[in-house]
Amino acid sequence: MRILVTGGAGFIGSALVRHLIRHSAHEVLNLDALTYAGTLSALAPVADDPRYRFVQADVRDAVAVAQAIGDFRPQIITHLAAESHVDRSIDGPAAFIETNVVGTFTLLDAAYAYWRELPPTERAAFRFHHISTDEVFGSLGETGRFSEATPYDPRSPYSASKAASDHLVSAWGHTYGLPVIVTNCSNNYGPYHFPEKMIPLMIVKALGGETLPVYGRGENVRDWLFVEDHVRALHAVFERGEPGRRYNIGGDAERRNIDVVRTLCAILDRLHPRADGRAYAEQIGFVADRPGHDLRYAIDATRIREELGWAPQESFESGLEKTVRWYLANEHWWRPILAERAADQRRGLGQTPNALFSVDG
Repeated sequence: MRILVTGGAGFIGSALVRHLIRHSAHEVLNLDALTYAGTLSALAPVADDPRYRFVQADVRDAVAVAQAIGDFRPQIITHLAAESHVDRSIDGPAAFIETNVVGTFTLLDAAYAYWRELPPTERAAFRFHHISTDEVFGSLGETGRFSEATPYDPRSPYSASKAASDHLVSAWGHTYGLPVIVTNCSNNYGPYHFPEKMIPLMIVKALGGETLPVYGRGENVRDWLFVEDHVRALHAVFERGEPGRRYNIGGDAERRNIDVVRTLCAILDRLHPRADGRAYAEQIGFVADRPGHDLRYAIDATRIREELGWAPQESFESGLEKTVRWYLANEHWWRPILAERAADQRRGLGQTPNALFSVDG
């Protein structure tokens, strides 16, 4: 098939492109605006493959989007292009509304115009797959998990913008008959993760001998999902998922933020000991919490497990060790990003950023 991936130079998008080129016979068009978090270097392993091509375009650009769709004639559109960092959304929500809401509308409009002109058999086979987040569901208490039936209750500008985009996709399915699928995932981690997010940031700060800044007391809980497990799930959904259906994707790996950082430190102690022989955990420090910080997220992934046969292959510990090993071996990838894009500055306080950053992405 021909698969158009928006945001294919981002963290999850690039992992999906690499997966599809390596593990399928599909052709892939990557449409990405290359904003601050987009890195074509993440596509270097597949960039020369004849089944891969790249177009630099913004999902808000109706002309460019329509031209890319018309030229490539995709059978699947997987929509990952988004502003995705909660802290940045607190400081500058306008970009999140523009990209996540207006951009999704623009893509839906172009996809619908293309789809309705397809022959009947191609229309029936077409899928518009929208990739979203568990943050649209709000915050959990100490028990329970998010299911596909959980009401939306977004708490940050980021999650509100993603909730709006989810609703737009659903509306295009109900109103216009566009074959849409929505997936909501838990916190991803793995290779090529932009180092403003929790796990890669903690790795690079640990290696730099800096304080590992943990929000509050580190009690907030997230369900962690190795990115390569996530893209296997996305592949299963757009090939075998049912139009109009929603699928939650989670790693069944709930951890408090402080425990994530301590586990990471223990892996670094073993794989890359400090020169002074001290433990990396001694670098942990606590900083002022993020405004409106959700207490806990947890995904019930029963539907995708039972209906599509997907399950994560990595435990949190095995995935985290693979991630640490990758960052140790690929300093040439993340070091320039830190220098050029100020990825390690703290944001999300609603005021001028300072040098510290948060643990939660």
